[in-house]
Amino acid sequence: MTDLEFMDHAERLLLAVERSCDRINETSDADLDSQRSGGMVTIAFPNRSQIVINLQKPLHEVWMASQSGGYHYRFDGTRWQDTKGAGEFFACLSREASRQAGMPLTFGA
Repeated sequence: MTDLEFMDHAERLLLAVERSCDRINETSDADLDSQRSGGMVTIAFPNRSQIVINLQKPLHEVWMASQSGGYHYRFDGTRWQDTKGAGEFFACLSREASRQAGMPLTFGA
């Protein structure tokens, strides 16, 4: 994958995260605060915990840090998959955000 292709796919992923936060806030009491700064999105929860999603351009990876740890994702041509087999990005983000919010939350592309 070229750098340009990576950035195209990664930007779509970050935009989907931001849109999911907006949708969740409109349809639930989750009260997420998402902030974007360049290639990083921070999702803050009412309990002051955070999830940080950050682009790692030289590695062509997306990193996510949550209370349970850090995860690295690579685009496989269709989806962003964890480099150590922990699954697809949006499934993991939904699981981690639900845990930190204390309620079921669903993120998606």
